[in-house]
Amino acid sequence: MSKSDIDACLSETTWNMADLGYFRGGGYSSRFLTRAEMPVTMMRLNLVKGLGPVIQIAEGWTVSLPDEVSDILWKRTDYTWPCTWFTPRVTGEGAFKTAYDVMNNWGANHGAISYGHIGADLITMCSMLRIPVCMHNVPEEKIFRPASWNAFGMDKEGADYRACSAYGPLYK
Repeated sequence: MSKSDIDACLSETTWNMADLGYFRGGGYSSRFLTRAEMPVTMMRLNLVKGLGPVIQIAEGWTVSLPDEVSDILWKRTDYTWPCTWFTPRVTGEGAFKTAYDVMNNWGANHGAISYGHIGADLITMCSMLRIPVCMHNVPEEKIFRPASWNAFGMDKEGADYRACSAYGPLYK
């Protein structure tokens, strides 16, 4: 980003006191609305008792809604939070059958968003770190996992869990 890009983004950002109901420690939250429409990847790390960390990945696009629509939806969460409206690439099957199915399977209504469709890279990184991927919409032909994953079965998602369990975490 250029200096003028940074200045333009910061001019559209306010810094609001955190809601003490959500963030008892206080602090500030950046509040902005993403107006650009671009390819992004949303991801979430969930810590599951008895299992450990798992990753969810959803490739899709940011969406620019009319201000009056965005305002109504934004006020249903927390008006002091940043806002990026996101639509996932749906596949018509499983957790990605529809956008509603994605949200029903998502760990919470938050995620980290990165520019571009980087899900394949995240899946490879997760296999190196021994973190199972429990949900993704990355096309199979773009995914690379270590060849040893093949010994853990033909069901790729289940093999991911079995391989990560057998090899153990890279870092403890």
